[in-house]
Amino acid sequence: METNRRRALGRGLEELFNNEPIDYDKIEEKIITNTPKEAITELKLSELRSNPYQPRQNFDEESLKELALSIKEHGVFSPIIAKKSIKGYEIIAGERRVKASVLAGLETIPAIVRDFTDEEMMEIALLENLQRENLSALEEATAYKKLLETLKITQEQLSKRLGKSRSHITNMLGLLSLPEEVKDLLILNKISMSHARVLSKMEDPDQIIRLANRIVNENLNVRDIEELASGKEYEKKKVIKRQTHHNEYHYVEELLCDKLGTKVKVKPNKIEISFVNANDLNRILEIIDIDQ
Repeated sequence: METNRRRALGRGLEELFNNEPIDYDKIEEKIITNTPKEAITELKLSELRSNPYQPRQNFDEESLKELALSIKEHGVFSPIIAKKSIKGYEIIAGERRVKASVLAGLETIPAIVRDFTDEEMMEIALLENLQRENLSALEEATAYKKLLETLKITQEQLSKRLGKSRSHITNMLGLLSLPEEVKDLLILNKISMSHARVLSKMEDPDQIIRLANRIVNENLNVRDIEELASGKEYEKKKVIKRQTHHNEYHYVEELLCDKLGTKVKVKPNKIEISFVNANDLNRILEIIDIDQ
């Protein structure tokens, strides 16, 4: 029994999700399901603090008060997930329940203590940002870069881990190489993500800046920029061609993956579009302009 308990508590993110894309919304559910009841403990609320890698978040005060009233009456139904630190514990999942329990006047909260590494703590924080927050293109690209550096994995491995297409991750990372003043135009929405993606495939910073300014001053669309950038006078980055599977729909798959930022399979009379969770599905629906 003790061996099974240790095995359940020691499973890392990758093992918990096997070959599935890691879904932040299911991290807590997976851990609770794989943890025996006797491993759930009571932690002092005064000893808990936020995930140090997680940016500060705003919590709706009214909903916290409602949750606090429910906790006063019924208690905390689901244990939080925490990690032992030098001083007390760091919250991995369940910060809203912690805040509401404090409001309810509780002193302890049921918890599952997991020995996550710093890398996994960072991955969880970045996953929450990617899958729950409405990030800008550059923020998303920065999150991918941090995950690649922290986890020491390839873009292909990251794409499988997040349920994104590899071309989407490559295109997003390419934005980080743009000159700073072009990044500023993207942040200010003076050029679009599609404009920036075309510019990021060019080599010469001065040419990139000149074209970016033309987009703003002449109101050029993406097709205009693609035609201009294809000219012989513009130096392109060397692209390493990867071996890919061959079928009659492969080109369409690549276009859809690039457009939707997720894995797409095109089969005879069928298109399969992958998504990680409800937020990811909503993102895809917005891209294809479908009202819910």
